[in-house]
Amino acid sequence: MSQPALKTKADAVVAAFPSPKSATVLPLSPSEPARAGRLLAKAGGRARQVAVNVLPPLVTLALILLVWQMLTAKAGATLPSPTTIWAESKDLITQPFFNFGPQDIGLGWRVMVSLQRVAIGFGIAAIVGVLVGAVIGQSVWAMRGLDPVFQVLRTVPPLAWLPLSLAAFRDANPSAIFVIFITSVWPIIINTAVGIRNIPQDYRNVAAVLRLNSLEFFWRIMIPSAAPYIFTGLRIGVGLSWLAIVAAEMLTGGVGIGFFIWDAWNSSKLPDIVVALLYIGVVGFVLDRIVALIGRVATRGTATA
Repeated sequence: MSQPALKTKADAVVAAFPSPKSATVLPLSPSEPARAGRLLAKAGGRARQVAVNVLPPLVTLALILLVWQMLTAKAGATLPSPTTIWAESKDLITQPFFNFGPQDIGLGWRVMVSLQRVAIGFGIAAIVGVLVGAVIGQSVWAMRGLDPVFQVLRTVPPLAWLPLSLAAFRDANPSAIFVIFITSVWPIIINTAVGIRNIPQDYRNVAAVLRLNSLEFFWRIMIPSAAPYIFTGLRIGVGLSWLAIVAAEMLTGGVGIGFFIWDAWNSSKLPDIVVALLYIGVVGFVLDRIVALIGRVATRGTATA
């Protein structure tokens, strides 16, 4: 039986586009709401984690600034308030990489100069510290002979080495690098030696069964087993390196962050000193986090954060 003819254009439109009630609605898969719920829960967990890690430091910083402002805003205060620091040293905060001359440069460039010295001194200390620490940890005689000497030398303050280094090198840059090295090498040696001594005897027995030579035992057994101790020493060492370079630059001059603090003190620019201290603290924190991250990756999470 044939369809009846469409009488009007409206009938043709209705026939071409059926009513939405007649359209087929595909039901959602039972797994899709569950997947959406898991995604929302995961996003909420990440937001909570960010809030837990970010909000407490921000609240603490705000309270510190508030108390600081209240204590230094009154007349006769000897230290600058946060508002005074912002008004007088705004350029140092907002423009860390300006360059208007040999000594008129931003704190970002000064930090880079100091970091170059730290990289050289700390790098040498890391290599020497791991090698010497491995020898001390592996040899009882080396430990008995060298450990008392190292315990005495590590208590010498960093700046006490500076006159000897200046007399030996006759130049400020290698003298500062030597101060960094001699300050940061001791915790690396001591922690590496402790890590080597704590290698389980089972590992040594396996090395003996496999007949590993000294070099293979060093790379395959000693270093992986002692890695958490080694990176703990490296984290302590990099912090001491940053402390040492700032102190050394105050006396050796140059364009580093330490000399900037000393020059600002001689010019009675206390706000500039406060800004420089903030730079030093932030850079020191970043250096520690970088070494900690490398340690977690190298030890597959066994090194403490």
